[in-house]
Amino acid sequence: MSIKFGFENEKFSLEKLALPSRHYYFQEEENYIKLLNIGEGIFPKDKIRTSFKLNSSNLILTTESATKIYPSKKEFAINKIDVILENGSNLEFLNDELILYKEAKYIQFFNLNYDDSSTFFYSDILSRGRSFEDFDFSNVLMKNTFYSNKKLEYIEKFDVIGDELKDYIIRKESTNFIFIKFYMKTKDNEKFLELIRQNSFDSFTFSKSKEIIIGTISSNNMNDIKKNQKLIWNLYRKYLGKKEFSLGKQ
Repeated sequence: MSIKFGFENEKFSLEKLALPSRHYYFQEEENYIKLLNIGEGIFPKDKIRTSFKLNSSNLILTTESATKIYPSKKEFAINKIDVILENGSNLEFLNDELILYKEAKYIQFFNLNYDDSSTFFYSDILSRGRSFEDFDFSNVLMKNTFYSNKKLEYIEKFDVIGDELKDYIIRKESTNFIFIKFYMKTKDNEKFLELIRQNSFDSFTFSKSKEIIIGTISSNNMNDIKKNQKLIWNLYRKYLGKKEFSLGKQ
């Protein structure tokens, strides 16, 4: 189950498509793709791979809806995403929430290679599960890796057991159980980080060499999470000289 595509000088090319991976490509004001799978979600043993390259191109990318991960007694579901950005390309990748069902096992790899001239916005949302579940998934492993000109700039690994996360939130007496992470690169990260903080978002910082802005927001309300995701995305677009864009999900 995989999809591989690219954009060169804003022209789309589909290189590989293995069902149930699918996509909708909208070529209206900007290049815009929604990723989706046939079926209700991702099941044990599923291996999803998404690969794409932008060369002198811009792309807005999102999922059609929440990603549901079904229960497993043994096997992990695996989702791997590989991205290359070159020659002044810009990627805006907004994931919907990840919903891990009770006893779900899930591994996600996200790899992004970019050059000095390219920019990106990437966000990912983890929820507590379905409304009647509370971090009842078995295990989720996530690895986000960013390469600058093929050299490692930032790596982040998570290995979370549902019961341990639930216990941690109880001990901290936290009411927030939804988390969204942001990873961004602009032409001037210091000025953009200042703009983010001027809008009352304080939980953002730099990677070691200040090439990437990293931030986290938590809440107990998905509408608040999506509202903040859109707000920060709009700040990013405005900073790049772009006008507001509708994903068509309202």
